Amino acid sequence: MESPTEGPGRRPPAVGRQVRRWRTERGLTLARVADATGLNVGYLSQIENDKASPSLSCLSSLAAAFDVPIAWFLVDESRPPEVTRAAERRWRENDGGRASRVDARGSSDVSIVEVEAQPGKSTGVHSHAGDEHHLITRGRFRMTQGPHTVELGPGDYLRWDGLLPHDAEAIGDEVSSMLVVRLTRHGDPHD
Repeated sequence: MESPTEGPGRRPPAVGRQVRRWRTERGLTLARVADATGLNVGYLSQIENDKASPSLSCLSSLAAAFDVPIAWFLVDESRPPEVTRAAERRWRENDGGRASRVDARGSSDVSIVEVEAQPGKSTGVHSHAGDEHHLITRGRFRMTQGPHTVELGPGDYLRWDGLLPHDAEAIGDEVSSMLVVRLTRHGDPHD
């Protein structure tokens, strides 16, 4: 019978690169790691070269010796960071303002939106599931939710439950803008 990690297309996770990375990052020799963990220098070398697959107990000892979470050995660094260039972002125009999804829908549970509004224009009363975090980057906004109204300027921050109906109105004489981070639940129909 095959073990779960040895079936077709399945290999034990390759942790050697991360083990070597954290050992050298901490300025440790294989001999010092062997002393700290009780593991053999030869075995440690095999782990770093992905010729041996360490047990969870072994990885736990290494994590303690390097003072890092054990999960860091399993991190896949082959995925490049996601970049959305300003020129590539799509803007959705509305009466007196516009909005653009900054994160290009990179995540299903977080959305980051830049909002710009002409003076005197508002988003209109609306709601979304999940918390909303607002950072005013330019101009001023009057933020209203139920009986609560607050005026915010550059650098001011506001958080509220987005499920409760709310409105944001640009006030003053200049175009106003804010960054909105919305934390949603999976399957939110408004996402």
